[in-house]
Formats: sequence, C-alpha cells, structure tokens
Amino acid sequence: MTMDNTGNIDEIAKTRILIVDDDRSNIVALNHILKPTYSTLVAINGESALEIARQARPDLILLDIIMPDMTGFEVLADLKRESALRKIPVIIITALDSTEDEETGFYLGAVDYITKPFRDPIVRARVKTHLRMAEYIREIERFGMMDPLTGLPNRRSLDARVNVEWGRAVREKEPLSAMMIDVDNFKAYNDTYGHMQGDVLLQTVAMVFAKTVRRAGDFVARWGGEEFTVLLPNTDREAAVNIAELIRANVEGTLVPRPNGEATHVTVSIGVNTKAPENDTTVSEFLVKADNLLYDAKRTGKNKVCA
Repeated sequence: MTMDNTGNIDEIAKTRILIVDDDRSNIVALNHILKPTYSTLVAINGESALEIARQARPDLILLDIIMPDMTGFEVLADLKRESALRKIPVIIITALDSTEDEETGFYLGAVDYITKPFRDPIVRARVKTHLRMAEYIREIERFGMMDPLTGLPNRRSLDARVNVEWGRAVREKEPLSAMMIDVDNFKAYNDTYGHMQGDVLLQTVAMVFAKTVRRAGDFVARWGGEEFTVLLPNTDREAAVNIAELIRANVEGTLVPRPNGEATHVTVSIGVNTKAPENDTTVSEFLVKADNLLYDAKRTGKNKVCA
C-alpha cells in the first residue's frame, strides 16, 4: 500500500519517493522529472512528511530545508530517531549554497544534496544512485554479511562494497575516503578484564562509529579483531579528517560499562586515505595506504588521526 501525490492510498508497485517541499512549483518540477519511472508522494510541511513516511515507508525522501513550522533539518533528525525510518535515504533539496548547511545535513544523516533550480539529469542520476545503494544495504542484511558480535557489516561485505564505491568514484570522478580504525591497547584490556568484557568494548565502540557516521551512503564495517573500516563516498580529505576526529573524540568520551557498575575509557587510532580513483590504481593499494596511516598513528602516540 502507498499514498499517491493526491493523498489517496493506492496499490503501486513502483519505487516510492516522498517529496517534501512547501513550494508547489518545486513539487511540480520534481514530479515532472521523476514520473513515470517512480511513484511520488508529497508533503508540504514537516509533520505531514513524518506521518506519510510512517504510513507509506518510501524508498527515498527528497527533503527541502526551509519550511514553515519544522525545518528540513528537524525533520531529518526525527527520521533518524525512529528505527523504522532511519534507513530511508534522504536527499536534501535546497537553494542554499552554505558549506555549513551542507555539513549539517550530512552529519544528521542525509546522503546527498541537490540544489535548486533542478537539472533533470542530475536529479535522475542521484536518485538512481542512492536507490541502488539502499537496495545494496538490504541485500547485505538478507544474505547475512554481518558481524554477529557488533551488528556491523563484516569483511566480506566490505570487500563487495568497496569495489562498488571504487567503480562509482572512477566513473563519476569523485573522491573516495577510507578510514582504518584500531582500538588502542585492546590486548591489555582483554588481559585485564577478560574476553567477555573485551566483547562489550567492541560492541560499544561499534555503536559509536554507527552513530557518528550518519550519512546513509557511508559504510562502517568490522575489518577483523579490534580493527574497523569506514568508507566515505564523495568525501574529500578535509571532510574525512573532520569525521575521523569526531569519531576519535566520541570514542574517547564514551564510557564502556562493566558488570560491577564501574566503567572504563578507551581510545582509537585512525588512518585516513582519500583518493580520486583512476584506472591505474587498485582498491588494495587504496586500503593498504589507509592501514599504513593507521599504524603511523599507533606508532606516534595513539588516540590520534593520521591522513
């Protein structure tokens, strides 16, 4: 069941896209671009957008920032708070060109930005890309490519995803960033508190990674042992380092609970590599570079980011 752009409930098998904008001309323009390939739903304010999202569970949301009563950022934050809605990819549509606004949207969990006035090929291409990514994530869940301890995608899943992202970055000539993250002094922690408590530590830092890396197109995986990997599509070096620093600080500020009611702190070291891929560069070289930078961070003091 789904709701069409007249507000009626219909049986529609097409992919559903929710357009949230208080400007009718923008709604008309986006409907013209997206139909007849997709089924569109329409909301003209934040509250109705959330209600339609809960009822119809769209496959993707195009969300305006500036609206009456609730801003697009507030709607986005509410979507990400609800477990049933947080995996729906959200593309911000805006006439603003502020870098701060763009960063805010990404940190809240948006997957992309489309600026007004709309260009048909850009809208179609970005919508198609993020629908594909959402389907890829669903496939991961269906085929059990998850790490059972942390609930994150596992190494096998990462290997598949990094090849997809690498190929896309080559075609679109966009930067791709990768982080290798290692929990500092993990062996000593295990020796002191035991392996079960070591598992609690890994689960805790995994939750920090997942909560900090908010864009639906980004990818966090457990590489193995106490090492994790983050992929950041279409992310330059400066933005990747900023996210890495946020991860490092969030882990340092998180308490790891213990059965006796006490809690411990932990830190991580991070290596960040950014590349605009070319056909003469390999995925393996790309990840090895990030891993080498991780060990630079470990050798030079830990609890730091090297890029």
